[in-house]
Amino acid sequence: MSEDRLITVAIYTYEKAQIVKSLLESEGIPVVIQNVNLIQPVISSGVRVRIKETDLPHALTILEAHNTLFETPDSGKTKKGGDSRQHIVIPVDFSDYSYKACSIGFDIAHKIDATVTVLHTYVIPYLPDAIPITDTFIGREEMEEFKSIKENAHKQMGEFFDKLKASIAAGELPDINFECSVKEGVPEDEIRIMSRRVAPSLIVMGTRGKGRKDSELIGSVTAEVIDSARVPVLAVPENTHVGRCSDLKRLAFVTSFDQRELVAIDTFMRLFGEFDFDVVFVNFLPDKTDKINEIQMQYLEKYFVKHYPSKKCTCRFIATKDILEGVNDFIKEENIDILSMTTRRRSIFARLFNPSIAHRMIFHSDTPLLVIPAKK
Repeated sequence: MSEDRLITVAIYTYEKAQIVKSLLESEGIPVVIQNVNLIQPVISSGVRVRIKETDLPHALTILEAHNTLFETPDSGKTKKGGDSRQHIVIPVDFSDYSYKACSIGFDIAHKIDATVTVLHTYVIPYLPDAIPITDTFIGREEMEEFKSIKENAHKQMGEFFDKLKASIAAGELPDINFECSVKEGVPEDEIRIMSRRVAPSLIVMGTRGKGRKDSELIGSVTAEVIDSARVPVLAVPENTHVGRCSDLKRLAFVTSFDQRELVAIDTFMRLFGEFDFDVVFVNFLPDKTDKINEIQMQYLEKYFVKHYPSKKCTCRFIATKDILEGVNDFIKEENIDILSMTTRRRSIFARLFNPSIAHRMIFHSDTPLLVIPAKK
């Protein structure tokens, strides 16, 4: 494959594609835009912005620095006080695995100079709107119960905040800028709203990890966030051996040789590149590998070594009929500390009847899972 092949770095409307083209070309990066309606270009949608593959890391750095230019009016990204630093959101339920998620999230925030929002949501059990108003009268006892739920949520957050501050004072957690937020609502909805408001680089969530049944995947908050989030999500199982990011020695990236993964790899390295670890690229397939797969893997390895020379990189092919079993065996054999993969949005019917490998890995492994949404 040619090193100068064109890849799609983003898809925008015609107007935004022209802005991106001008911005990148002003930095010396040649740009080609495609899928333009030549008769009426201003009404064209889904315009691809394509650049040379070798320019990708530089281009992503430029776009990240100017991301406010490309927000849609309804995106809701309103970083407080014009704070341009990166942001991490950590949803918690005050469990031990929530604290473990904070431990890892704080480490990452410290390395990438990010602020953190620790978010807790609680649900008030309102009665359905469909019931006649005469049947939904809320008495004093119910009102007191609702008040108690709210007060308890804030009390627990206060105690959790004190625990985090004590850990920072003891040197168990890095001293970073963080805030706590308590919201009433459905957890996955409030996480999505918070993400739109602060535009995080990462969401870190503690999970119960290994032992859950496939039927329990439906309705899982973590699974719902993975499906809806437009930013990377790191799921941290309660029984993971990874307590701090300094424990990371080997990280794996699952590849299917899609060119959009190059953008995901850059995201992966921006989040974890400051830590000391080796990378293993792995491709899972039902039968033994063929020549085309080997060439693609060699190209991926060459690309990674060129752009991230400080990291040691190895590649593996795993032939397996059972993908979940193959992933778990690979993790054990290679001593993988974090598994990373890309995911694409799927319909509700697909999620109901065929939970993705990312969903299943959340509850069938004690290894943290980083899920990066694939760019269109």
